[in-house]
Amino acid sequence: MTSDIEQIQTVVKDVEAAMAAKDAARLAARCTADVVRFDLAPPLRHVGPDVEGTAKWFAGFDGPVGYEVVDLEITAGEDVAFCHALNRMSATPAGSPEGFTMWFRMTAGLRKQDGRWLITHEHTSTPFHMDGSFLAATDLEP
Repeated sequence: MTSDIEQIQTVVKDVEAAMAAKDAARLAARCTADVVRFDLAPPLRHVGPDVEGTAKWFAGFDGPVGYEVVDLEITAGEDVAFCHALNRMSATPAGSPEGFTMWFRMTAGLRKQDGRWLITHEHTSTPFHMDGSFLAATDLEP
């Protein structure tokens, strides 16, 4: 029997694999039906898995999407858990001559439903420059 921490690590590893495979359905399968996501992209809040929107987003990249979760920290109770990490994403926008790499922050809340850990809340963000430009600080690295 694996521990709750190990099960949650498996959820996060599966998210990494789904991103690399550009598999929107696989990403959605790791979430509750009422997941609330505060993503990098607008709007301010997404409710529920969005397989169609995520597939459309994946289609906006040529080739693979690199995705890595580092410095993962997990705290788990009996049926509620949270984790946070730094994530690295690299991709090439469709039609672009070169790709990009960026680091961002992730915090997720999980609930155990029927013995299975699922993401019920996810928040991703990039810091922004506080110099009045309000530009995203996408060049930061851990």
